[in-house]
Amino acid sequence: MSALRRLLMVGAVAAALVGWTVAQYGGKGNQPTDDIPTVAMKAGQFKTLVKALQAAELVDALKGEGPFTVFAPTDSAFAKLPKRTLEELLKPENKEKLRSILLYHVVSGKYLSSDVRKLKSGTKVETLLKGKKVTITLKRKDIFVDGAKVIKADVMASNGVIHVIDKVMLPPEK
Repeated sequence: MSALRRLLMVGAVAAALVGWTVAQYGGKGNQPTDDIPTVAMKAGQFKTLVKALQAAELVDALKGEGPFTVFAPTDSAFAKLPKRTLEELLKPENKEKLRSILLYHVVSGKYLSSDVRKLKSGTKVETLLKGKKVTITLKRKDIFVDGAKVIKADVMASNGVIHVIDKVMLPPEK
């Protein structure tokens, strides 16, 4: 085999490996393309949250440009609510109360866990529920938001980030 032919083969193999590596591990083409509601729907652990977002007519808002940070309770978190609470919240006559609870889980802006860890423990952050703030608490390596533990951080979406939490946060009445 001639030196030129060998060089071309090595170049072709190298190009193929680079292409495979970028496809597997990212690069500019690996940006998330799904918005927050779509990521939640595809994840499988947010069926109740998605149902609540639909009932509160918030899906389109969270498909918007953002960016948003969503503290997303899992189906297990919703199951911890007192019996019949969720059933009541999903009724059309309770739509505004449900909207308030859900907006309390959303912050304007994209805050990765690395950004949150830079905050002082006890920092209050404004939510999309007008005038209501959540308290960020840092305990060792754990992040808590109003007492809800972030059990998985930095689930990326095209218009923000989702942090999975272990309980539903209820906004203070006053």
